[in-house]
Amino acid sequence: MNVMTKPAGPLAAALRRNVVRHVDKTFDWDAFPSNRGYPELARAQMRYIGAGGSPKVGEPGTLPPQHFTLSLIHKPVGNYAACHAHEIEESFLIIAGVLVVGWERDGEVCEVKLGPKDMILNARDVGHGFRNDGIEPVLMSISVDVGKPLPPRYLYHPKMGTDPALARSFGAAPGKTIPFDINGDHPLQQQMARNVIRHVEQKPILEAAGFQRRIYVGPGGVESDTCRKEMYAIPAGVGVGAYVRDVEDALMVLEGSLVVGWEEHGERVEMELGPRDLVLNPAGRPHWFRNAGVGPCTAWCVVGDAKAESVTFAKG
Repeated sequence: MNVMTKPAGPLAAALRRNVVRHVDKTFDWDAFPSNRGYPELARAQMRYIGAGGSPKVGEPGTLPPQHFTLSLIHKPVGNYAACHAHEIEESFLIIAGVLVVGWERDGEVCEVKLGPKDMILNARDVGHGFRNDGIEPVLMSISVDVGKPLPPRYLYHPKMGTDPALARSFGAAPGKTIPFDINGDHPLQQQMARNVIRHVEQKPILEAAGFQRRIYVGPGGVESDTCRKEMYAIPAGVGVGAYVRDVEDALMVLEGSLVVGWEEHGERVEMELGPRDLVLNPAGRPHWFRNAGVGPCTAWCVVGDAKAESVTFAKG
């Protein structure tokens, strides 16, 4: 349902253009050409902002990127993604299911299991892959922290002649897989421990406006110099007044519903977002959000720089 104080006009049209509806999108099973011919590598991508590592840039209905991309990935049970590296950070936020993520260095691999609302920020130029060893498909949000990332650089892949068992283990030779341990003394364990966020262990920040923030990436979370990423928990009836950033930010609803609004020259327009809908708010645009539903809302927020939050959220 759309909720607008003024249903027509340029501002309303601009807001509509920056909202991506989950129901208007489809999963693309051919997003990554390197996986063609290897059913064990199959995964589907739904692009919201930018191409997110896929060569399918400029797709109609996908918002142009600036400082980050954002997409959803569906990974079937039993499938894996071959070990690769990027020139920039890439985050995996788990929405449903359990995902195994492995980081590789010199034939050794550290593996961690991530559940719903857990996240890992994959470091620059660190080989990483992921695998669904669970009993249900994995749905996750992936953000690459640059508008137009370079193609991934594969380290172990069946097309390179890598032994299938070695590819599935992200390059770990027998006996070379290291368990995730935040207190471990192995360099890979220590590096990965700094980049994993467990939702239940991340202390919430209660804002005066009445909602909670959990910082995943940025000051108070994983260190980064690119983007900030947070989880918002917004109770029913809670909203914030208009605020402005000097970079873009995106809000994706994970649970519940959220009314989002824009303001310009005294004109105000609003739209309601449902689960897996997204709004991209441009730099300099006064905008706000409000939970007008009967239940709580959970939203994922990505901000185009990694600075500490400078907005003072007032009740809306």
